[in-house]
Amino acid sequence: MQSQPPFARIGTRGSPLALVQARLVRSLLAAAHQVDPERIEIQVISTGGDRSQQSNASLTEIGGKGLFTKEIDQALLNGVVDIGVHSSKDVATVLPAGIMLAAFLEREDVRDAFMSVTAKSIEDLPQGAKFGTSSIRRSAQVRRLRPDLMIVPFRGNVDTRLQKLADGVADATMLAVAGLNRLGKGDRITAFLDPEQFMPAPAQGAIGIAVRSGDERFAGIVAPLDHHQTHRGITAERAILRVLDGSCRTPVGVLSTLDGETLVLKGEIISLDGQATFADSVTGPAAQAEALGAALGQKLLDLAGTDFLAQWAQS
Repeated sequence: MQSQPPFARIGTRGSPLALVQARLVRSLLAAAHQVDPERIEIQVISTGGDRSQQSNASLTEIGGKGLFTKEIDQALLNGVVDIGVHSSKDVATVLPAGIMLAAFLEREDVRDAFMSVTAKSIEDLPQGAKFGTSSIRRSAQVRRLRPDLMIVPFRGNVDTRLQKLADGVADATMLAVAGLNRLGKGDRITAFLDPEQFMPAPAQGAIGIAVRSGDERFAGIVAPLDHHQTHRGITAERAILRVLDGSCRTPVGVLSTLDGETLVLKGEIISLDGQATFADSVTGPAAQAEALGAALGQKLLDLAGTDFLAQWAQS
């Protein structure tokens, strides 16, 4: 007896977190469409971002946003997979032609977590302690509070970074609470960081689902998974980045909250050394999320100035 064709083929990275996210999407799709989960294939695709992990180079140095999604997008365009599952903060600000973000699962905790085996908080770290991160946003936020700390490169998946911490490569680091929760490692968190002081990366904590532009069938298949409030928040946050020409080269933090149908959007641009911060906010109808994000992006651009952004983009 011939087996049934796959209901859908999901493309994902092969990291433990990426696989957890892909399996979550598979289970939600199976439940929404009442199909056997085994009929939804998960195909692991190696990305440039994954292959570069061993170098410990920052994403800024090797190409910026999109390094964890490019090959998955290509597999979508080539018809090898039908759906791409991503950590939304890794998705390029401008999508490749032929690709659209069709849905976002309900957002997890947006906060960053402070992680250390020797200190209870950033303030408790000794003078000159080593802080491990390859995120220029996190580095700038840490330097703003503790300019004495030594920033050391710290790439790898969650388990790799936790092991580096245990091995003493750094005295402390920051990781996304969402990823730790999804991996069942929330109990490893030393302290939760105030998102007003340590604004998350745009789109942090949200799983995004990409399909081919104009592919009405698969856009319809993933539609039941789309969380309306999350979609609006991510739309606004990505709009900020488009105005700022956002990339891994610019330390940008964003915090969006929804109060009924009102969207409150806060954002900041920080200098790499943490000593200059430009922050502002906008409030308006959630239905105008993209316009609100663009408006805040322009406000931040006006505050910082194009020369300020250009010097960091070239550094």
